[in-house]
Amino acid sequence: MSMNLMIWVLMIQLGIKWMLLGPGRDPIKIGLGQVSVMDVIAAEEKRSDLEHEFSQKEINLEKVKRIANMGVPDGGGLRATAWKLLLCYLSPSRDVWEKELTENRQKYAKLKEELLLSPSAYTRVRADAMISAELSRDGDVAGPLKRQGISHGDHPLSVGKASAWDHYFKHTEIAEQIDRDLQRTHSDMKFFSGESSFSKKNREAMRNILLLFAKLNPAICYVQGMNEVLAPILYVFSTDTDEQNALNAEADSFSCFVRLLSDSVDHFCQQLDNSPVGILSTLSRLAKLLKENDEELWKHLEFTTQVKPQFYAFRWITLLLSQEFNFQSILRIWDSLLSNPFGVQDMLLRICCAMLLCMKSRLLRGDFAANLRLLQHYPDINIEHLLQVAQDLSADTSSCSLSL
Repeated sequence: MSMNLMIWVLMIQLGIKWMLLGPGRDPIKIGLGQVSVMDVIAAEEKRSDLEHEFSQKEINLEKVKRIANMGVPDGGGLRATAWKLLLCYLSPSRDVWEKELTENRQKYAKLKEELLLSPSAYTRVRADAMISAELSRDGDVAGPLKRQGISHGDHPLSVGKASAWDHYFKHTEIAEQIDRDLQRTHSDMKFFSGESSFSKKNREAMRNILLLFAKLNPAICYVQGMNEVLAPILYVFSTDTDEQNALNAEADSFSCFVRLLSDSVDHFCQQLDNSPVGILSTLSRLAKLLKENDEELWKHLEFTTQVKPQFYAFRWITLLLSQEFNFQSILRIWDSLLSNPFGVQDMLLRICCAMLLCMKSRLLRGDFAANLRLLQHYPDINIEHLLQVAQDLSADTSSCSLSL
């Protein structure tokens, strides 16, 4: 169906609803929530543009960024493909997608085998592989089975620091912390919460990803809240309408999670808090951005009420706003974060500053307690308006964004 025909059908449907309702009623709110006709038309145009772009042999990444910055339409797997491109997990050359995905998914399977299996289970897997290789080489010749020996260092009771079991047991406490956090992750969504096989499978995928990240990054390990950053990625990739992509959502999510955190991983490292790349430096840049755009509000927060960015923006920044808004709003915000030409951190600071500006009148009236409560429990807001305010801010002052 052509774009013009789709719009024509939509307009007829809205006209019929309006006639059934009669004058004085708002047809836009019936069956469409608070979405306007123009919003629906714009979404369909974006959907058509993205579908066309994703069908090309060479994808124009700048065009994808421009469209994604205005919000990727839900459904059809468009957001999953867009995010993979924006995070440079997929190349703009469509011809190499299958090869790239196969290689990355195989690497992830190998990492799981080596790092998530217990040492005894991993030893059995390797032994079985060796036996299969020998049988293939020697033919199906019957003979005595070789007993697989276990070195002293790989015995479960070994206390050696180099023991595989010592490393395995060290991560037991981390795994338990991850499990506790996963039980609280978006408890209002069936995708993450509950005892269904579906939700359990999704939590298990998140557990694997977070534990792997912890083992591969011992200096940072796992920090509470990383589960919140992972959740939107796994959700988007798991709900891809492409069945093969959905089946491999865990592997794809791991790679994209690592790429996303590479832009802000230093915020999770306490030893770097006071360094130029640490969280305190980033909070300082937020304060500077607010001062340049609204000195009155900056003075009120900084001196009059002394509500420092550390008290409210630490969570905003480290968790990429993943706990401040409802889930659909988070996905929309991340479309703009990932598509920003100057990097995730640049847009993140802009949005954080815009969040303050949008609450200016309330903040100027409030004292320390009222303002802290307001910013730690940010109220509902029109997300498109918030993002527009962020886009319209004066030149970025962070100069710290990293390319993905």
